[in-house]
Amino acid sequence: MTIAIGAAATLMACTPDSGGTQSAGSSAATPGKGGESYSRDPYPSTYHRYPGVPTLVTNVTILDGEGGRIENGSILFRDGEIAEVGTDIAAGPGVTVIDGTGKYVTPGIIDVHSHLGDYPSPGIGALSDGNEATSPTTPEVWAEHSVWPQDPGFSRALANGGVTTLQILPGSANLMGGRSVTIKNVYARTVQGMKFPDAPYGLKMACGENPKRVYGSRGRMPSTRMGNIAVDRETWARAQEYDRKWDKYEEEGGDSPPSRDIAMDTLRGVLDGEILVHNHCYRADEMAIVMDMAKEFGYHVSAFHHAVEAYKIADLLEANDTCAAVWADWWGFKMEAYDETDANLAILEHQGACGLIHSDDANGIQRLNQEVAKARAAGLRAGIAISEEQAWTWAAINPARVLGIADKTGSLRPGKMADIVLWNGNPFSVYTRPQMVWIDGALMYDMNDPSRRPVSDFELGQPGGGSFN
Repeated sequence: MTIAIGAAATLMACTPDSGGTQSAGSSAATPGKGGESYSRDPYPSTYHRYPGVPTLVTNVTILDGEGGRIENGSILFRDGEIAEVGTDIAAGPGVTVIDGTGKYVTPGIIDVHSHLGDYPSPGIGALSDGNEATSPTTPEVWAEHSVWPQDPGFSRALANGGVTTLQILPGSANLMGGRSVTIKNVYARTVQGMKFPDAPYGLKMACGENPKRVYGSRGRMPSTRMGNIAVDRETWARAQEYDRKWDKYEEEGGDSPPSRDIAMDTLRGVLDGEILVHNHCYRADEMAIVMDMAKEFGYHVSAFHHAVEAYKIADLLEANDTCAAVWADWWGFKMEAYDETDANLAILEHQGACGLIHSDDANGIQRLNQEVAKARAAGLRAGIAISEEQAWTWAAINPARVLGIADKTGSLRPGKMADIVLWNGNPFSVYTRPQMVWIDGALMYDMNDPSRRPVSDFELGQPGGGSFN
């Protein structure tokens, strides 16, 4: 996306010397004994934060993203980081002060399940790059290699939804769909320029109807749920063998390294705890089987996505330290999505399990605040008291945990990235919208400043370019 008019020149002027962060990537391959023998990060982040100014937002209700609430609060940020959060903060010289009376401040929303860039707008076949549906397991594909940074969906998620971080996943046709990538929702010419510095990769897995339907219809395995698990287990067994060979070579050396297998590289990363598993799975019984399979092969499921029946196994999810990413009220569009309750998230919260909201949709990502509101309201109707500040964890710190970036973002704590949204009212209202959005302390959107409305190069000169209504 491009920030139109005057802002564009300012933002494009950002250089490596502007104080941003950068992932240096792994060191070059070092054959033989000791250390990594191939690069774990051949497409490193080149992200640099945009320029910002020291800013103090005052007189706001703060939902800190970790379950805390401050009335008539203030937040000060500078140099890309949150400096202070409280009720009596001095501005100091050179600080821009914004009076937020009657408004709310929250951490930027984090969506752990998006296909923006891989299924961009316009949604036509020529731009459809989200499912490598040619084999039941394709862990060798990387979502980032399909991401189109010009997708207008990124700017809509920022301006309409206050989304500052999102994970782009390959689709769910396959048992192992490939690597995900976590990005910051900023303008960049390349996906590397959007990559969240040092965020772990994810492995998209899927169980249930999608893989068995896609491949069963072609007369090949899997065509059943037992076939799904069988193919998974065979693949994990090969991955363990591959991992052992490389571990031995990297620890002891040898005349020549084992043969590289790009697919097995990804699974090895999972087994070594470097890559997080995100498993599309609806039914409670299937999630339980997958958690047992993870124990069998020595990996961990970071989160189940679309977990419509998570409420049935809150205790198992908590025991396995696995989160459930869910919708507020999407259900019934296929059999495995039938046994839903709108109180899913509230029940998980009530029983001590980790739950979070997600979109899986280019429109839904623009209203995740309303999805949180709906999920909370369903809990209240079910007799489960969930405060607004508790509910906001479903869009902030819990998704940050799932992505392995909770030490950097996901809540309003001093030292964390200044990923912040000023809402023009209570964000649990359908009438409320983001007024201003900062990413790493840089003002990326201001509803009252047309020059701060991001428009991608693809949209320039086309009808609707820059329209956010």
